[in-house]
Amino acid sequence: MRFDPASDKGILHARVQAEHRSLARLPVGEALADVVSWYWIVRWDLRGRPAYHAEVLSYPCVNITFEQTSTRTGAFVNGVTTRKYVRELSDVGETFGILFRPGGFGAFTGVDVGSLRDTHAPLADVVPGAERLAEAVAAESDDGRRCDLVEEFFAGRSRVVDPHYALVSAIVRAMADDPELTRVDQVTEAFDVPVRTMQRLFRRYVGAGPKWVLRRFRLQDATDRLARDATPDLAALAFDLGYFDQAHFTREFTREIGCAPAEYARRARG
Repeated sequence: MRFDPASDKGILHARVQAEHRSLARLPVGEALADVVSWYWIVRWDLRGRPAYHAEVLSYPCVNITFEQTSTRTGAFVNGVTTRKYVRELSDVGETFGILFRPGGFGAFTGVDVGSLRDTHAPLADVVPGAERLAEAVAAESDDGRRCDLVEEFFAGRSRVVDPHYALVSAIVRAMADDPELTRVDQVTEAFDVPVRTMQRLFRRYVGAGPKWVLRRFRLQDATDRLARDATPDLAALAFDLGYFDQAHFTREFTREIGCAPAEYARRARG
């Protein structure tokens, strides 16, 4: 899956959000490049200012986060979030994160990622022996050194080549990169994989079903296009994204994002 570290895709109301926090992304080393997309760091200082609710339409990925905030501190494994993710930023805080590739966390650790869907757990409860890593990352202030600590810890763990991960990764990459893929039957035909097999693999490795993953990518495409187009043609956009009609698209978009497409376009452009 070809994530662009410079892209705002998935970050809702990105221009406004950038006024309340900083975001940096760092490349992953060779040892983990097949299962991790990048490291990311969010920092904010809102002392004397109202709290801000940052909204994200997350990728179908697991994140490990090392957090130091007024409301949550520690290291966590965060499963795929099937709803719009909302995080309150208040006072001062930071999060150092590891964005795994879709399926990468499950392939690397052997964990059934479906068990983490829409929830989070302490890192040490999911990855044995990670207590010292959490302590070391929390004590380190240099982001580059934090990356090194993570690389050293995970690169030292035993791994097994997982052929299922390669298949899942290829399917998800196609879903993300080809906007004309809007139905699961198109995907099963392209990869010659029975739908039940694909559903089972996606639950185990991705944490959500193939239909949901397709809809998530197309909704991300929608928010990205709406943020860039001052006068969007909603009927054409709905058609491009594979919806039956504009009304269906508007209903689903409003349910998932919290406002209608035209309103989102207006707000996203400030």
